[in-house]
Amino acid sequence: MAHKITEECIACGACAGECPVEAISEGEIYVIDKDTCTDCGACTEVCPTGAIIAG
Repeated sequence: MAHKITEECIACGACAGECPVEAISEGEIYVIDKDTCTDCGACTEVCPTGAIIAG
């Protein structure tokens, strides 16, 4: 199951650089492509607001 980014996202970009499969893209808030995400959790470890959750 892919992770997802909630409205708590402050668009800092920390997560995008940590994603090994480049599943995270920039927008009003960052978004994780559920078809690309491998559920590794690397993004959750660097998110300063805890905005990334298991989806």
